[in-house]
Amino acid sequence: MLLSVTTGMDGYLQFMTVLILFVFVLAVTYLVTRWIARYQKGRTGTGNLEIVETCRISQNKYVQIIRAGEKYLVVAVGKDEIHMLSELSAEELVFLEQNQEQAASFANVLDKVKKMTEKDKD
Repeated sequence: MLLSVTTGMDGYLQFMTVLILFVFVLAVTYLVTRWIARYQKGRTGTGNLEIVETCRISQNKYVQIIRAGEKYLVVAVGKDEIHMLSELSAEELVFLEQNQEQAASFANVLDKVKKMTEKDKD
């Protein structure tokens, strides 16, 4: 009868091998995901169709402004249907600059809350 006894060093080497393989698979997954995202972004920005803005109305209902060529269309998108609401001209749209569209960071929100609580204490 042959018994296999693993020493502490064998267990450590097995653990390090599994850890290295896990990190390798994680890195490959990350790189492939970034590559696919860049590829999809390149494909969607070159056509005549573009979603300009989306507003969520309920769980699975949206109102979207879509650019189709030179026309802008307002459509309602539901779970199983799409309805055209109206057509807009480019002059009727208001485009925000990138600086104004910045999402509020946690630090900014925390500072505002701190200021509000300080005002309440005074």
